[in-house]
Amino acid sequence: MIDEAWWAGRRVLVTGHTGFKGGWLCLWLTQMGAQVTGLSLPAEDVSLFHQARIGDLVTHIEGDIRDPAVVDAAMAQARPEVVFHLAAQPLVRLSYATPVETFATNVQGSVHVLDACRRAGELGAGDLRAIVCITSDKCYENREWVWPYRENEPMGGHDPYSASKGAAELVIASYRRSFFSNGDGPLLASVRAGNVIGGGDWAADRLVPDIMRALLDGARPLIRSPHSVRPWQHVLEALGGYLMIARGLAAGNVGLAEGWNFGPADDDTQPVHWIADRLCAAWGDGAGWDQPADAPTLHEATLLKLDCAKARAALGWRPAWGLGIALDRITQWHKAVGAGEDARAISLQQLAAYRRDFMNTLSGNAPA
Repeated sequence: MIDEAWWAGRRVLVTGHTGFKGGWLCLWLTQMGAQVTGLSLPAEDVSLFHQARIGDLVTHIEGDIRDPAVVDAAMAQARPEVVFHLAAQPLVRLSYATPVETFATNVQGSVHVLDACRRAGELGAGDLRAIVCITSDKCYENREWVWPYRENEPMGGHDPYSASKGAAELVIASYRRSFFSNGDGPLLASVRAGNVIGGGDWAADRLVPDIMRALLDGARPLIRSPHSVRPWQHVLEALGGYLMIARGLAAGNVGLAEGWNFGPADDDTQPVHWIADRLCAAWGDGAGWDQPADAPTLHEATLLKLDCAKARAALGWRPAWGLGIALDRITQWHKAVGAGEDARAISLQQLAAYRRDFMNTLSGNAPA
């Protein structure tokens, strides 16, 4: 279970808090009473961070994790008990255009964050107890096979983004073995989620944001790879797992200081066209989608599944919202915000509903 009372008053540093997943994490943490400091590049003009006014809820630091002095200063200011490292260049297709930036951010930036954690005592953050590094399901060497990937599968990656996440996992494993395994300091885990989706994601070249933008503009979305299969899940599903891992690490559970998969149920691993069909149907007004005439020219994996048996067995974690519910929530969020309703209020309503359903699911009860 998530010990919500434990988080009240806890000092937490979140890197990448201006991003989609980082924004939802900040909402959840602050709703539990945590004192959150965020370190990130400036948010995009259209973003969950701005729409939900997350900067009003956290101590907001703008900076680049590629600069170790910036990371050290944020660590000294936040004096965290828990660190969630989410800052990244998160897009596969952008990584082809910016490979140097992608590797510098996702690999060397992770080194800077972990080294600041290693020196937490020197930086005035001697109470640090837990570090959770968020990587990606794409960290695995993808063989395009039908079996889901387990946590002990080889790291790899064809495109710069995937390779950078595999390399980051090697960095995390090295720091864990070298500096965070003596039992006296903080514990370190990495977490690998599926394709997270949810309201407030506006990233370019990402399926659900592209569909939502088109539908809001009254246009037909263009779907470039309709037969690619991904492990889709609402962003809150993954964040619930991250919070469980962080709490266990803070309690000194050395067995949790490993890599963890958090993905959907097997029947929620679906092709892209399945998602597009259901989002258009939920939107209504005769919405539909098209495939562009020109075929994709950049390599993207066509089949990817995660094996989450470890999280289910060791943590009791399991998804609370099926993919159908997740897509309904996304449609509701974007329709409401597009109609002028308050994005923070809508986000907090959905978060409250998820927290209830998640706790019920962990207790063995189906969501209401």
